[in-house]
Amino acid sequence: MPPNLTLVDHPLIQHKLSLMRDRETSTGLFRQLMREVGLLLGYEATRDLPLGETEIETPLERARLPVLAGKKLCLVSILRAGNGLLDGMLELVPSARVGHIGLYRDPATLQAVEYYLKLPDDLPERDVILVDPMLATGNSAVAAIARLKELRARSIKFVCLVAAPEGVAQVHGLFPEVTILAAALDRCLNDHGYILPGLGDAGDRLFGTR
Repeated sequence: MPPNLTLVDHPLIQHKLSLMRDRETSTGLFRQLMREVGLLLGYEATRDLPLGETEIETPLERARLPVLAGKKLCLVSILRAGNGLLDGMLELVPSARVGHIGLYRDPATLQAVEYYLKLPDDLPERDVILVDPMLATGNSAVAAIARLKELRARSIKFVCLVAAPEGVAQVHGLFPEVTILAAALDRCLNDHGYILPGLGDAGDRLFGTR
């Protein structure tokens, strides 16, 4: 297992991911499942958020109880497919700030090309969870992480549904401090840079453009 990779093997996540892989799964169900898995992956990705204490009056007495220490989380979606995971995470952490990085993959070179960027101004004060359903070649993830590093994000985690060994190695080689959380580590990439067995083009399946 690569040192920067955490596989989230919760039975509900694995079951829902298998349904998403099925080529017969409808666009509506695929979208619903991605939102649900996004919420569950968000639960794992936020496991180490710092806690403080506050005084609360319960129905019986006053008590010092744990609460999140500040509101310094930023969820960043790699457009367009990342929005499917983002929706689920926002249900879990509705107060999080949100950013978007628009990247497309050049079909000839498989390199990531940026076409849109909108992030909070106070990124150096925020922990970022970067989301994209697929970690294939790693080029899009690396481009997005490099942008977040350039803007001095306090910390970065990358969350995806399915990762390929090639993409994990690419991210680890350039950004070994970035933790990758994935629901599955698949076998390899095909000649066109798609993950095998994978689930196809996540954006097309999410938005019904396949």
